[in-house]
Parts: sequence; C-alpha cells; structure tokens
Amino acid sequence: MFFKQFFDKKLAQTSYMVACQKTQEAIIIDPKRVIDEYEEVAKSEGFNITQVTETHIHADFASGLRDAAKRFNATAYVSDEGGENWKYENMPEDTVYLKDGDIINVGNVELKVVHTPGHTPESISFVLTDRGGGSDEPMGIFTGDFLFVGDIGRPDLLEEAAKMEGTTEEGANAMFDSLKKLNDYPDFMQVWPGHGAGSACGKSLGAVPLSTLGYERKNNWVFEYENKDAFIKELTSDQPEPPSYFAQMKKVNKAGLPEFKVKEVEVGTPDKLPGQLFDLRSKEEFKKGFKKGAINIPYNDKFLQFAGWYVDYEQPMTVIANPEYSKTLQEDLASIGFDNLKLIVPEDKADKYFDDSYENVTPEELVENHEDKHILDVRSTSEYKEGNLDNAHHIHFGHLDEKEVPFNTDDTIYVHCQSGVRSAIAMSALKARGFDNVVNIEKGYAGIKEAMN
Repeated sequence: MFFKQFFDKKLAQTSYMVACQKTQEAIIIDPKRVIDEYEEVAKSEGFNITQVTETHIHADFASGLRDAAKRFNATAYVSDEGGENWKYENMPEDTVYLKDGDIINVGNVELKVVHTPGHTPESISFVLTDRGGGSDEPMGIFTGDFLFVGDIGRPDLLEEAAKMEGTTEEGANAMFDSLKKLNDYPDFMQVWPGHGAGSACGKSLGAVPLSTLGYERKNNWVFEYENKDAFIKELTSDQPEPPSYFAQMKKVNKAGLPEFKVKEVEVGTPDKLPGQLFDLRSKEEFKKGFKKGAINIPYNDKFLQFAGWYVDYEQPMTVIANPEYSKTLQEDLASIGFDNLKLIVPEDKADKYFDDSYENVTPEELVENHEDKHILDVRSTSEYKEGNLDNAHHIHFGHLDEKEVPFNTDDTIYVHCQSGVRSAIAMSALKARGFDNVVNIEKGYAGIKEAMN
C-alpha cells in the first residue's frame, strides 16, 4: 500500500493519496482545486488515479473533486447522507453516491464509509484496511472535519457563515453521537484529519499532522465529556470567527466551479484600475504610501486566511504585486474559488496611484492618557475577552468593511490587534471607508500590556 499526505500551509488543509501498489490504482481524498501535485506524484510512482472522493461539502476551500474526476478520468465518490439539502449537484454521470457502511475498493485497499455528521449533515469518514497487506484490522481513519488532532470540527459554520438558523444545535448534537461511533475501533488506529493548526474549522487544532485514536482518547478534550449538554456547551463556545468567503465555498462546492486553468493576466498601469484593489506589499511599505481604497494583505503564507475576509466574488480584482507571482497568485485565489484576477500593477510602478499614508505610534505613546483616546481593538472575540483596554471598542478586523464603526470619520482613532499584523490590514480597510485620522499601534496589545507594567 502507498500513502501520502499533502498539506497546504496557506489553507491549513490536508488531502491524501492512497494506492494499491499491486494494481497501481490510486484514490485522492479531499483534493484541493489545484491538482497538479497529485498528478506529479502519481506519475513518479507509476500509479493511475482511478478514483477521487471527499469527506463532505467543504466550506473553507474550493474542492478539486470535479476537476480531478475530469482530468484523470477517475470515478467520483461522494456522500449521499444528510438529506435533500446536502446533495451534490452537477456531478459526472458515473458518480457513486455513498451511504454509511459502503465500501470503496482501491485495488486491494479497502475504505469503509462511516457517516459522521456534526460539522455538516453529510459528513463521512473513511476507515482504511490494507487487505492487500494481509490485514483484517483497520490501519486508520480519514476524518475530514470530524476529528482533528487535539480538537473536533465546529458545528456552527452553517449558521455563522451560511446563515442557516438552528444548524449549530443540530450539528452539536450529531457530533456527540458521531464520537460514540469511534468506540468500535482500536486505540492503535491512526487518525488522518482534514486540517491542522491555522484552520478556522475548529478552535484548538494541533500542529501535528496525524495521531492515533488511543492518543486522542487520552489527550483530546472532546473525549472527556460523557454528558451531552456539557459537551455541546464547550463545543459551541469561543469558536473563531469564520472568514466571509466560507459562505461562498459552501455554494460553489455543492454546485461545482469551472475547470481551473492558469491564464495570462494583464500587467500594467492603466489610468483606471478595474474592480477591487488589493495591495500585496509589506505593511511597512504600504503605510508610507498607497492608493486609498486598497486593502493591504501582504503576500505570504497567511495571505488567504486574511484576504478571504475581503474578496468580493462579484467583482474583478486588481493587485499591486510582483508580476512574477501571477501563476501562484492565480492558484491561491482559485483555492478559495476566485478566478477573476484582471490586472497586476508592478510594485515598482504603483506609486503613480498613491494618494494616502498612515502613521504608527509606539505602545508607550498610546498608554499616555489612553483613557481619553478613541481606541479600536480588531482582534478576535476570544482574544478580546481574555484581556482588553477598558475604553477600547471591539470589531473583528474582518468585519470592518461591513459593521458600523462607533466613531466619526474625522476622529483620531488608535487601532491595535495582538501583535501588529491584523491592525495594519484594518488600517487599510478603515481608510477605504473614509476614516482619515487612523493611527496604528506598533506591537499591538502585547506591546500595550508590556508598556503598562
């Protein structure tokens, strides 16, 4: 048997390839939308990708399920659980629809379907048994967004991101029951989750890429609860705010997206910039000069986690960035379902558009008479609850393009996050809304606490 784990750091998302080395057949589990990597591995190993499947209709990234089925001429396997509202649409004619207890055979490797609702109603897991290796015991379980290392999938995304009322309570109840299904499996069985640390699909995901069921039983908080009400209370409290693009992902992954292909994107400095504007330079460069209205999201490993809050799927996009990023940027945006990158303005030629800037202040400067200042805390709700300035107003940085800001546009507003990264993004969003007198606090709340001691 062949096993490979693929981890996308920018999405904190994990997909897998399993193959039977005797028959050279391979399956991809939870593929991301850019599927070149799977093709390269299969080619180097001499495998034919004959099947593709996923654990549920994803909310946090654009699925490569349909693209993989088309490119590799592979049979798609999808969940048929969860009721009429959770059925896949626009699938290939030969798609196999799975129920609890069904078996997928990949050569001599067996994947048994276990319906594990909670994160979403249609969620399924796959228990792997290496029949070709002579085993009747399960080697591991692909849990998707059901069980993580150190955590469990959140049940509130459908209500928080997709505005489906009542689904949080239903999901939490189902998750408790799904956990009980694991009682049938041995401690030595490995756990292969769909996400790691950095994902918003849980609140305390571990950074270790895999675990065992026995280790999780001893160390994962979810196994401490025998009382359902207590479990539900803990599960539904203090979950991180889901990025706004999650609602879009649920729609497009259910119905499908056009096949993704890298294209030639225009590079230049036209008089008018089309659509929404993202400035991908560092926050240090951005603050010196920028075009008002641009959202500053530095192009690094956290780009997608931050940009997903602000992407407008109804508009084309212009970016200020290095044109050499064109291919990777298209691939990154495609992974959250956005295919309309229209223009790249080279960083070294963008100053012709600049009409604004902002200033930083040190934490020491802020704490002097801070009681008399207008302060905006843009951290997460959980961070804010753990400690805050008494006179600070709180709005999550990702909601600054939509929520009412409790200050006048001509007020001097001091903005902070935890360390200074998210507040820089918030500065650009506030500037875009017409708040001209905003000041960024260096080092964030961590620096403020140190300055006050």
